[in-house]
Amino acid sequence: MRNKHFFPMFVDLSDKNVVVVGGGNIATRRVKTLLQFTRNVTAIAPKCTVELQELGKAGYVNLITRPVKRSDFDMAYMVIAATNDWKLNDEIYRVCKEEGIYVNVADDKSKCDFYFPGIYMKDEVVVGITASGLNHKKARRVRVAIQEAMEETSENEED
Repeated sequence: MRNKHFFPMFVDLSDKNVVVVGGGNIATRRVKTLLQFTRNVTAIAPKCTVELQELGKAGYVNLITRPVKRSDFDMAYMVIAATNDWKLNDEIYRVCKEEGIYVNVADDKSKCDFYFPGIYMKDEVVVGITASGLNHKKARRVRVAIQEAMEETSENEED
């Protein structure tokens, strides 16, 4: 079966509630990326990285250090399931589908309403890159190439 392509849509998340379930490295990366677009991020996990703990202590993210509950999604616009428990991720996916909440299960592209893109931002330019969930290394290479091209363009504009 041919992989489906996702429509690249830029969404204003500034007033949307985003919930990230998980406290590991992937969840931490997702939170850091989301914080560039909204301050309404809640991360929920019994344990989390030191970096995520620091983001919580600094007030950048609402960090809840306990297992996730269904009621945690009551006001969510979008949910990222980034735990290392596939059964929990599957349950999060099921609840979000029932409630009409956009969901991304970090380790299962078949359970994603959207892909989390590689992002490059400079000034007013925001570029999102995806390889449709098939080749993360290729998407990263493209993001780096765009970053290098944009930085070169910026340097030329200064001359």
